[in-house]
Amino acid sequence: MQAWRVHRNGEPSEVMRLEETDRPVPGPRQLLLRVRAANVNFPDALLCRGHYQVRPPLPFTPGVEVCADTEDGRRVIATAALPHGGLAEYALADEADVLPAPDTLDDAEAAALHIGYQTGWFGLHRRAALREGETLLVHAAAGGVGSAAVQLGKAAGARVIGVVGGPDKAATARALGCDTVIDRHTEDIVAAVKEATGGRGADVVYDPVGGPAYAASAKCVAFEGRIVVVGFAAGDVPAPALNHALVKNYAILGLHWGLYRQKDPAAVRRCHDVLTEYAAKGLIKPLVSERVALAAAASAVQRVADGTTTGRLAVLPTGPGTTAGPGTTTQPDRAGADRTGADGGGADQAAGPGDATGEGAAR
Repeated sequence: MQAWRVHRNGEPSEVMRLEETDRPVPGPRQLLLRVRAANVNFPDALLCRGHYQVRPPLPFTPGVEVCADTEDGRRVIATAALPHGGLAEYALADEADVLPAPDTLDDAEAAALHIGYQTGWFGLHRRAALREGETLLVHAAAGGVGSAAVQLGKAAGARVIGVVGGPDKAATARALGCDTVIDRHTEDIVAAVKEATGGRGADVVYDPVGGPAYAASAKCVAFEGRIVVVGFAAGDVPAPALNHALVKNYAILGLHWGLYRQKDPAAVRRCHDVLTEYAAKGLIKPLVSERVALAAAASAVQRVADGTTTGRLAVLPTGPGTTAGPGTTTQPDRAGADRTGADGGGADQAAGPGDATGEGAAR
């Protein structure tokens, strides 16, 4: 089979190599999956760089979430079991991490439903207890993680304010359903939120960015508001001033969705049932901006790493080499397919294991 493999750490476009290799062999309580679509997540880039908290042995195949077929013919979505990730024709997954793929979504959409939407659901409902009629502020609202939070916020009956970077992403955020869109390149986030809320501020803030985004959030969160810390795409892990949280009566809530897989797997399955129902009703639909062939996977991961994408990028290992949009075709990444390299390394960056956070700093 063909699989992208990483033999050393570095930038995805430099260290990912498309190789012919044997199909992975399932271990105890694992399944062999034929990959239909693999969703590209920011942790895939962190894995390549060696910056992720989980460091699989070299060589490994990136790709943390997939839509795939089991050997007994079921169409499923799953978190891939590294080092045998989803940027390949076949991957492995633990049985406990395999869920039925929603019939109402195509393969690329189904692959993108899992981690980002689970993170959004747990963040907004289990951590922040978002209520109908409240105001939700979403940073990186046009990115994969942010777009999921926008849709889930609207489904909950919240008023949604989206923060993005640039006019194209602002248009995307409006199309997703944001009631107010703030372009951080041209507007002051704090002033714009205060104006949009009559001075009250946001009841819930969903922050996969950190850095300056968190600093702005603390200044425009409402009385008894909740800031949900999801990731640090900006590369800066803020140090909150707890006296400020005390003075303004707001809560700072951490969210590491991967822990729910360990501590409360039944809740993950219940959440999947809710998300499947939402998808069937048309309340949510993953924003897949591009579907690319397996040969283009390295460039796709690099683009996500660079923060230049909108929504999700999906790799279709067994499909035709298609589609960057209507009337266009994505060409194979032939340079990436031939790359080799030497040793590399890097410093730490944060996004929790099993989470798809952190890819939206420029959204």
